[in-house]
Amino acid sequence: MREIVLDTETTGFDPEQGDRIVEIGAVELYNHMPTGRTFHEYINPRRSMPQEAFEVHGLGDDFLRDKPVFEKIAQSFVDFIGDAKLVIHNAAFDMKFLNAELGWLNMAKIPWEQAIDTLDIARRKFPGSPASLDALCRRFGIDNSSRTLHGALLDSEILAEVYLELIGGRQPDFGLAGAYSPETTEDSAETDWHPGPRSEPLPPRLSEEERAAHQAFVNHMGDGALWKQLT
Repeated sequence: MREIVLDTETTGFDPEQGDRIVEIGAVELYNHMPTGRTFHEYINPRRSMPQEAFEVHGLGDDFLRDKPVFEKIAQSFVDFIGDAKLVIHNAAFDMKFLNAELGWLNMAKIPWEQAIDTLDIARRKFPGSPASLDALCRRFGIDNSSRTLHGALLDSEILAEVYLELIGGRQPDFGLAGAYSPETTEDSAETDWHPGPRSEPLPPRLSEEERAAHQAFVNHMGDGALWKQLT
């Protein structure tokens, strides 16, 4: 199963008010494990950077001036994500911007159901607790010391580790500790699966000497021994 952990940085909060994407970072997962393939682009927003946004990610006008506009990287981005599920923290924000940028180019928008929102997963799993990326790193003991400013690729790499913990740790498919699955809904959280009998029973590992020693021990305990009542 292929998934893409994704993050963006922007000039603000609302593309309908003229805000644009200035960075996209994405990490490829296969069966929940990083493959080493990434997508990373800085983007010229063709507008000035508000001071409030600069203080978040540190991407200023001088740095972004020679970077490609979104139109130049749009197709390579779409090709990279394909139809994989997109793992995003606060997916509504990033999807809103990505689909606005694609819409302005008359390109197909990304279906909302393609996104997996880790913020939503965290709020369901830990109701009432802080669910920011930094808070989840503290909860799971994930090192985010290099995250002095927001950065799309770094945040994607960190989110990939957080996502793995949210869905059950290093072996999510075993369903340990009630692990959350992106396909699980509130109505289907419980399953009726139970292990079936082995086609060939395991051979006994008890030797005859051990069996005889155990029987002698039980006999020594007398007729009131609980073992005799159970067997």
